[in-house]
Amino acid sequence: MLKKSLLLAASLVLAGPPAWADDRYATRPPVIVSPDLTAPWVMQLTGQGVSPAVSSRRIVTRQQAQQRRVLRQRNPDGVQLAAVTGAARPVQTQMDPMFLPQIVDYETAHKAGTIVIDTNNRFLYLVLGDGKARRYGVGVGKPGFEWAGTHKVTSKREWPSWTPPKEMIAREAAKGHYLPAFMEGGPENPLGSRAMYLGSTLYRIHGTNAPWTIGYAVSSGCIRMRNEDVIDLYERVEVGTKVIVI
Repeated sequence: MLKKSLLLAASLVLAGPPAWADDRYATRPPVIVSPDLTAPWVMQLTGQGVSPAVSSRRIVTRQQAQQRRVLRQRNPDGVQLAAVTGAARPVQTQMDPMFLPQIVDYETAHKAGTIVIDTNNRFLYLVLGDGKARRYGVGVGKPGFEWAGTHKVTSKREWPSWTPPKEMIAREAAKGHYLPAFMEGGPENPLGSRAMYLGSTLYRIHGTNAPWTIGYAVSSGCIRMRNEDVIDLYERVEVGTKVIVI
């Protein structure tokens, strides 16, 4: 019995102090939050490297959800909530990078300050002179609503209100889609952040709350731009600017 007791005591001494359950958490690895605050994950240190625990779930804001509900409920003929059927339908949620603003070579006889809109290729050019132009991507009139001509910017509006033409309201009502008679300006307004009105026509160059439609023929004739881009153009042109739509 004495021998067994001595062996038990010796084994406890060699084993050292007891390991409590909390000891394993004494030094926890630091948590590193992704620098992209919209990304639905955090990155944790494992060993010497960093490995993200990636989630495929997307974060949708309340405003984005509301816009999607409106887009599902309204017919695309409503100036900004337009969409075409078939292969040309704008289904992506981000604009193609080729339609971002950039300075390009552009040989033309038109003087600096002129706006030229190439509806076939979905580009708006602000002529700079010396063979250069500032190019923006645009959305244009869908089939049956194309037009061409030369006009001038007759007025400019920040966060414009929207009064759909009676013809548009009747056309949409016949399809079972009902447009408001009037909508105040603001982020939810389909005319976006800025509008430049063209002559005595019903057409405008304006922003959009559906930027993924840039590059498509989707509107009822108006020329639409990203809100950021139409603000940039708005600051560069004046009332009286010549606008050529081809």
